[in-house]
Amino acid sequence: MNTAPARDERLGPTEDLERQPDGVPHDVVGLAALFSVLFAAVVLGMWLTGPTGRVAAVAMCLIGIPMLVSNLRERSERERDHNHPSR
Repeated sequence: MNTAPARDERLGPTEDLERQPDGVPHDVVGLAALFSVLFAAVVLGMWLTGPTGRVAAVAMCLIGIPMLVSNLRERSERERDHNHPSR
């Protein structure tokens, strides 16, 4: 059974506390989850208002989802840990 150490001893005393070993900024993951749920709630509310709301909900999905994905991708790339690549 091969077990990896919980901490790399070559790092400084606080360096691994700031590091995100998978390379993905964890706040971006949380924001993605939060905005996805809020966006779905707004679209569902618009969909349930009637035919005009349905058209607006579809339009919002066609514009909003690519915007949400690209903005979170840019933020993720900007905040990614480039000094410690994942193994």
